Amino acid sequence: MPMDRLSTEARSALMARIRSQDTAPEYAVRRALHMMGYRFRLHRADLPGSPDVVLPKYRMAIFVHGCFWHRHHGCRRCSMPRSNTKFWEEKFQRNVKRDVRNMEDLKSRGWRAVVIWECETKSGEELVRRIRDVFGDRKV
Repeated sequence: MPMDRLSTEARSALMARIRSQDTAPEYAVRRALHMMGYRFRLHRADLPGSPDVVLPKYRMAIFVHGCFWHRHHGCRRCSMPRSNTKFWEEKFQRNVKRDVRNMEDLKSRGWRAVVIWECETKSGEELVRRIRDVFGDRKV
C-alpha cells in the first residue's frame, strides 16, 4: 500500500479544513441563480439532505456536490485515494447511498431535486447553461 505524502496529523488537519457549506462551487451557483433573477433559500434543514439551495416557488432543491466526495462518474476529480482505500470505498458508498435516499425522499414529498456538480461551476457560461437546462421552460 503506498504511503501518504503527509503525516497522519497533517492529513487530519488538511481534511478538517474542508468545508461542507458555503463552498466556492456553492457561491458560484448562488451568484448565477441570483443574476438570472431567481430567489432562493439556503440549507433548509426541514428538507431531506438539507439542500444547498432551495427555490420554494418552483419546489426545487439543488445540491451542489463535490465531484470527489459524491463520486461524479467520468470526472477527473473523482479519484480514489491510494492509501486506506477500504475506508474511502466505504465512505464514498455511504455518501452515494445517502444522496440517493435524500433525492428519493424529496421526490416523494413533491420536490424536484437536482445535482449541480463542482466541475460544472468552473465556467460561468457553462453554469448558466446548466441552470437553464434545469429550469427548462419555466420563467422567473
